[in-house]
Amino acid sequence: MTKLWKKYILWFAQEHVDFRVAEFESIVKLFNIQFRHLTEHRLKPFWMVEFPNDETALQYASRSVALRSIIELYSHAHTIPEFHERLRAHVDLHRGELNVHFKANSFKVTVETYNKHFSQREKVEKIESMDYLPIAGAVNLKNPLVEWWYLEFWGMDATAVPATPEDILFGRMLTQGQRHLIQQLSLKQRKFIGNTSMDAQLSLLMANQAMVRDGDLVFDPFVGTGSLLVSAAKFGGYVLGADIDFMMIHARCRPSRISQKVRDKDESIRANLKQYGCADRYMDVLVADFSNPLWQTRIAFDSIITDRGAIRHTRSNRKGGEQV
Repeated sequence: MTKLWKKYILWFAQEHVDFRVAEFESIVKLFNIQFRHLTEHRLKPFWMVEFPNDETALQYASRSVALRSIIELYSHAHTIPEFHERLRAHVDLHRGELNVHFKANSFKVTVETYNKHFSQREKVEKIESMDYLPIAGAVNLKNPLVEWWYLEFWGMDATAVPATPEDILFGRMLTQGQRHLIQQLSLKQRKFIGNTSMDAQLSLLMANQAMVRDGDLVFDPFVGTGSLLVSAAKFGGYVLGADIDFMMIHARCRPSRISQKVRDKDESIRANLKQYGCADRYMDVLVADFSNPLWQTRIAFDSIITDRGAIRHTRSNRKGGEQV
């Protein structure tokens, strides 16, 4: 029953915002996650949702690239007095199950604002205003066992900041999203790139929208330098690609890096997959015109993903190759 579900704050990065809803809906569909939205404004960096339990929340976070972190929600209000009243009530009601966190050996409290700057003194005042919380243990700013987060949202318009915060929230950090993959797959360190190589964050978001899962067969018909193949393979897919550009497929085109005069001999899409530990997920790439039939009718891909869109095949329709 939903009354037993837990409330969470989904804290998103304000990048590629247009992909946020699509990624969320794809991931919950991928894992068959049940959820309830508690807020309607999808452009805000803070969403409030209900999941059945922590395990479900962790499952969602295990794939989301748009997500910065998930925080277990203890209190949410639109005014300071109401916030403290609700926080006290939540702690009193759930003290038994919360004691394990309050009595942890080390902790940290972080104050975060959106569209508003707080001085260090103001942040300390916010923390001290919650001195009624039964938090024990020692302060550890580097590696705490428990992280508490106090959040204030001051609207979306930097030119019209309201007099008071629109949302005040507090909770316990549960986990972070997968944004570390953006740096890990960054084009700056990638072996083989071109002028039109898709940035890592966007390709990861598209792979999530295609609901790529372990063991899937994924095809990019406009593969270029293989950015989408890298992301799909990182999520467990076996990847193939095609492109009409012979020079690009064989890494013989002009280098796109200013400091590079000629291509290295070992540059290739396969080398990119090997660089990120996904060489075993690489099937092949070939020169082909997508407008001409290429594959036998008995072949069906789980996902067709490209910078021109994405198509997902359902498992039940895989044999027939029906597109959904």
